[in-house]
Amino acid sequence: MRTDIFARLDREPEPPKIEIPRMSRHRIALFGGTLAFYLAIVVAVLVSSWLVALDWKVMLFRPYQQWPGLHAFLDYYVVLGQRGPTAVMVASWLGWRSWRQHTLRPLLTLGASLLLLNVTVGAVKLGLGRLGPHYATQIGSAELFAGGDIFPSGHTANAVVTWGILAYLATTPRARRYLSALSAFVSLGVGLTTVYIGTHWLSDVLLGWAAGLLILLALPWFEPLITRTEVWILAVREQWRTRRRLRDAAPVAPEGPSPVLLPQSLSTLTPEHAEGCDAALDAPAAGGHTGAGNRARAHPPHAVRSERTPITPAGSRRPPHADRTPRGGTTPAHPVTGGSVAP
Repeated sequence: MRTDIFARLDREPEPPKIEIPRMSRHRIALFGGTLAFYLAIVVAVLVSSWLVALDWKVMLFRPYQQWPGLHAFLDYYVVLGQRGPTAVMVASWLGWRSWRQHTLRPLLTLGASLLLLNVTVGAVKLGLGRLGPHYATQIGSAELFAGGDIFPSGHTANAVVTWGILAYLATTPRARRYLSALSAFVSLGVGLTTVYIGTHWLSDVLLGWAAGLLILLALPWFEPLITRTEVWILAVREQWRTRRRLRDAAPVAPEGPSPVLLPQSLSTLTPEHAEGCDAALDAPAAGGHTGAGNRARAHPPHAVRSERTPITPAGSRRPPHADRTPRGGTTPAHPVTGGSVAP
């Protein structure tokens, strides 16, 4: 017997009405504040302010040496911020959501957020070129424009976006609150883990949090584009299905018997046609041989059977018998057994 828990796993009979987030005043205010925080961190690193000095103090403190017992666990925990494993896990869940709710919006929203993450975070990484703590060359330096790619932290930004997209796509306010708290905890832990193992500066993590949060806050601006993309994909799929149904339902013409060409009897040819056939037989072939015409003349055509209805002979076809007398005639005299025959 089924329970309500398993019933929730079935596909819904029709697409549910999901409220799409809008760019409200509250969201715009959060976006503006986060953007200001983002720019302040970039400027603080560019001018080598107190934030860069804090980065060096944390790095020289070497947290992985202070608490070595956490290293084994945090090496696995930091995977929650890697792009490949997290994208596969979240895409699997959102793919099931798309199938259950008859919509491509969850998968398209995830794809749009990851695309924005690659473009924005990747551009800043390559543009500033900051080296990581393990490759630093001068104490107190910001290590900018040196060919690095760790500012902002990609692990942290990816954790914010990948796990935060679950809260963004939640269908109820309660689920949105719980998933928001969970994604904040995971992304905060991933960022601090990178500082613990020494792969990022503390300012890298701060900028990664801000970069991921900016993408989540800006997603409502891309909802119209996501909707148009979904409509186009569904229209293309329907056209492909229609063409396939028409191709499968098209009747196949039956193959009838091939006509048999019978040779025309020479007796039915007109004199002009007969003369043309004789000339064709007498004409030499391409190789100069005239044997074909001679062979045709050496074997004249068979006599054509008359097409008239055969005449059935009258009378019986049974051959006459000497001991039988035809019907209607006089019976000849036969000698009587034991009697004498008159002379």
